[in-house]
Amino acid sequence: MARLALVFFAAAFAARADWQAGAVAVSITPTEPIWLAGYASRTKPHEVVRQNIYAKALALRDTSSGATAVVITLDLVSIRRAQAEPIAAEIQKRHGIPRDRILFNASHTHSAPILGDAGSYLYHFGDQPEKYLAPIARYGEFARARILEAVDQSVKRLEPVTLSFGQSLAGFAVNRRRVTNRNWPGPVDHDVPVLAVRNAAGAVRAILFGYACHNTVMGDETVHGDYAGYAQAALEQRHPSAVALFVQGAGADQNPLPRRKVEHLERYGATLADAVDEVLAAKPRAVPGPLKTAIEFPVLNFQPPPTRAQLEKQTASTNESERRHAQRLLATLAKEGKIAGTVLYPVQAWNFGAFRLLALAGELVADYSVRFKNTYGHDALWVAGYSNDVFGYIPSLRVLREGGYEGGGAYQLFSGFPGPLAADVEDRIVSAVNRVMEKVK
Repeated sequence: MARLALVFFAAAFAARADWQAGAVAVSITPTEPIWLAGYASRTKPHEVVRQNIYAKALALRDTSSGATAVVITLDLVSIRRAQAEPIAAEIQKRHGIPRDRILFNASHTHSAPILGDAGSYLYHFGDQPEKYLAPIARYGEFARARILEAVDQSVKRLEPVTLSFGQSLAGFAVNRRRVTNRNWPGPVDHDVPVLAVRNAAGAVRAILFGYACHNTVMGDETVHGDYAGYAQAALEQRHPSAVALFVQGAGADQNPLPRRKVEHLERYGATLADAVDEVLAAKPRAVPGPLKTAIEFPVLNFQPPPTRAQLEKQTASTNESERRHAQRLLATLAKEGKIAGTVLYPVQAWNFGAFRLLALAGELVADYSVRFKNTYGHDALWVAGYSNDVFGYIPSLRVLREGGYEGGGAYQLFSGFPGPLAADVEDRIVSAVNRVMEKVK
């Protein structure tokens, strides 16, 4: 009788196995002292590895069309478009996966190395910048090679699977703008979306999950994945056959609170893992496919840049960050004759049949998640920020008008961009989202 039941299970699995999948994690833990990204207050390179950090890849093949897609998650503060696009081109060359089916997402842990452009950190390095820039350059090459290795191995490990989707909740994210401005709105997105990948035996092979909150529990010089790293580790311990991959959401204006203690890392990691396990234990919501994908790169405008005279005046500012920002823009003006007033903004959508994944670039505030879920449905939409190019904060029009760090102040302190984004930022993003969502309809 047991054998007969197994035969029936195998037959049922074969009938609904519309997917193949493979998941791999490779360490991108630094092997030499290196400056960590995220905090302007740091005064030295990292000291200790508290937890290994990873590049992870989940390859998904829609068996009805034979097309393959890959999600790449990174325990890093960011990946810039200048880094992501050459990697995507190499993936397409090796595996024939088109750009619209390649998705990069950074967890935004502030306890991982600088990847790529170190311009906004240069003033930390004193009169010996090469001492710190050389390890950053080496790490960039190392991370690129490891990302490609993860993708290669995930494609090699493709096996028949079923996919299921569900959502839970976790409540430790707090809208940080309300901490000092209690009269401002405080939107949050506490949803925990989960895509579960199971093989023919019913074993969980991969867990793709998300949350919308800064990975800023700790602020020291130790390397780790922050709460998201601890959540992934907890899930992989509970499900030894699985690779757990974290996708950062619209968490630009969200902080984990309280914070700054190791026990908070463990607590929030466990809380998030518990939320994921609630979905895994529930009745699976099958994901039938087929997978439809689209990507666009619309242009976002910045507000008019300061004049040369204004920048020269700012070089005398008592605020060191403002002074350095002005010096950086003046150097760009001297070298290129102008200051860039636009940026390309990746907007990506994947429709799995049972739900849609919307991946947007930059540090996305929660307003966007709330708006798009109201438009496209809370039960069947997953909104990810920090995808494909993390170049700065993406305010809604409300946040832009309110001002503050997320509203444009960060650009005037820690970037090579001229200043805040223009007032049409939300309209341009919404228009692009509507177009890609229509393409994958």
